[in-house]
Amino acid sequence: MTEAVTPASLPDLVGKEMLSPWHEVTQDAITQFADVTGDRQWIHVDPERARTDSPYGGTIAHGFLTLSLVSRLLRDAVGAVEGTRMSINYGLNKVRFPAALPAGSRVRGRCTLQRLDAVEGGLQATWGVLVERDGAAKPCCAAEWLVRYYL
Repeated sequence: MTEAVTPASLPDLVGKEMLSPWHEVTQDAITQFADVTGDRQWIHVDPERARTDSPYGGTIAHGFLTLSLVSRLLRDAVGAVEGTRMSINYGLNKVRFPAALPAGSRVRGRCTLQRLDAVEGGLQATWGVLVERDGAAKPCCAAEWLVRYYL
């Protein structure tokens, strides 16, 4: 987005699709995520074994790592909503992982504000976010994410 997003301008974004820039998901990031979460399954952290034993020909990102990128990709696509006291992750309605995310791939967010509702003290946005992999037919993640913007 080139213009600042504010609570007053959010209704104008309903139904509008916005793209983030591409972002590389490195093996180092995957390994760090494995270390933090304790999910060190070989398909994520053992490039040699993944090259021979994985149907993907190499390591892949954790589904939860892919999902966690939604926050960054939405911010890169839309920007911060200025004029709010805070933004809160209120949860997810739906999440799917239609395709794997191989290490070294580039992803971007295809973000659409699906709905905007008034809540006590602010607004609740329902964002549809597809995490697309460069050159892939299917997204790596499809999520419907609720964000509350408190005024």
